[in-house]
Amino acid sequence: MDLVFIIIVILLLFIGVIGSFFPAIPGPPISYGALLLSHFYIFPLKDKSDLWLWALIVVIVTILDFWVQIYGVKKFGGGKKSINGSVLGLIVGIFLVPGIGLIIGPFLGAFIGAKMEGENLNNAFKIAFGAFTGFILGTLLKLLVSLYITYIIIDSISSLC
Repeated sequence: MDLVFIIIVILLLFIGVIGSFFPAIPGPPISYGALLLSHFYIFPLKDKSDLWLWALIVVIVTILDFWVQIYGVKKFGGGKKSINGSVLGLIVGIFLVPGIGLIIGPFLGAFIGAKMEGENLNNAFKIAFGAFTGFILGTLLKLLVSLYITYIIIDSISSLC
């Protein structure tokens, strides 16, 4: 039975790490689900308060992921159309060219939104760069959390051997 749970945990961890790159998949919450499953069915963590700490971290990172991209657009001078364009570009980028579309989508969406707001070419590029920067920072934040949760689980499982 432990083997079944270990396989499920590994699958959840894999999906969690992949979800760090794809906005449609909530990477850190899925990784946290793997942590809970591992804790309750495979090998408990040494300190149970770590579960609450990681729950808080996952909630904060999930909120920050949405906020960072919007903040990047606003910080670089974008308005509502730039923000909406960035989000729309991210969604369209998922379906058009997986991988590259995720990077280019928010950039192009924010750029088009900025041009619709009447920004000149330089400002539109600056705003688009803000969207790109926000997306990259959010992705890195989610990836770090998912990878660290993976490390915690591997560490606890390896102590079984």
